[in-house]
Amino acid sequence: MQDLKISLITVTYNARATISRCIESVVAQGYKNVEYIIIDGGSKDTTIECINKYKDHVTVLVSEPDKGVYDAMNKGILLATGDIVGTLNADDFFASDDILQSVADMFAEQNADIAYGDLDYIDEQGKIIRKWRSNSYKKGIFNLGWMPPHPTFYCKRELFERLGYYSLEYGTAADYELMLRYMHLQSIRICYINKVMVKMQCGGMSNNSPTNRVRAWKFDLRAMRSNGIQFPLFSLIIKPLRKIVQYF
Repeated sequence: MQDLKISLITVTYNARATISRCIESVVAQGYKNVEYIIIDGGSKDTTIECINKYKDHVTVLVSEPDKGVYDAMNKGILLATGDIVGTLNADDFFASDDILQSVADMFAEQNADIAYGDLDYIDEQGKIIRKWRSNSYKKGIFNLGWMPPHPTFYCKRELFERLGYYSLEYGTAADYELMLRYMHLQSIRICYINKVMVKMQCGGMSNNSPTNRVRAWKFDLRAMRSNGIQFPLFSLIIKPLRKIVQYF
């Protein structure tokens, strides 16, 4: 089924080392009704030159200063015209060539409002070092520190128009806050795609130093308190503990 258009957004900034791998995984997708939007933050390296090698596969390219990754994602969402919207980070890539087909099928066949899947963390050599397995969503599970991997998160575009965009006031937890706002607070159809969708190279915004980790916890706590988590401090403690099993 190729009827549903998927708007896929990649945010870049000085990503010359990984952007080609990311784009090539998009080009390799069997599902072709894809609007590929790249929002670059004004890279100072050769990122744009790398992107231009694939210009026939990029629907929209914007390169200008922004206020960070979530501001750039919002720019991409506002430019999107697809039925479904998702993101793929510049350091990440699709795990196989049937990922977007699986996304489209879930929305078409299950009438999903939101779909998500699983993710593998890899090192610079491509070795899997952590396996994030989401499992099916159950109402209230966010209270137990659960969250799906954001790079596997897809939703109907109209949800952004109805429920709002990424809120920059939550810093590195803007993705977590948006998923709380959409999934925890709303009664909508949420579906789990039982497969590894994305491989993520380690070194994300919130996990690369103790100082950043503490700052991220503060943003997480704020997001929890703003979105109806019953016992925010308990959830804040248990949320990182859930990661332990992902290493085995």
